[in-house]
Amino acid sequence: MEHLTLDTFREKVFDFQTNTEWNFAGNKPCIIDFYADWCGPCKMVAPVMEQLSKEYDGKVDIYKINTEEQQELSGMFGIQSIPSVLFCPVDGKPQMSVGALPKDGYKKAIESVFGIALVS
Repeated sequence: MEHLTLDTFREKVFDFQTNTEWNFAGNKPCIIDFYADWCGPCKMVAPVMEQLSKEYDGKVDIYKINTEEQQELSGMFGIQSIPSVLFCPVDGKPQMSVGALPKDGYKKAIESVFGIALVS
């Protein structure tokens, strides 16, 4: 799981300085966890994201963005409540989920937004 900066976000997710319309830069769907170190619910989501990054390895990229350190990115997505999790399909518009979900909630979102189901 990789922590994104403004530069790595532009390279791996969306170059908003070049494009005015959403144009996903990745080659597989990604999840972006917007968090802060002081946020209790974010600390509950962190291990879930770690597990999902292992379970969906090679199928979905999972990134983290520290809202305190990357305020421009947080502002760009209108992050006002954390944790906020952005689901970016390869084709189509990204979808935001606000608040902590249980692991099954994230898996259902992955299946719904990305069309990827894990076989247990």
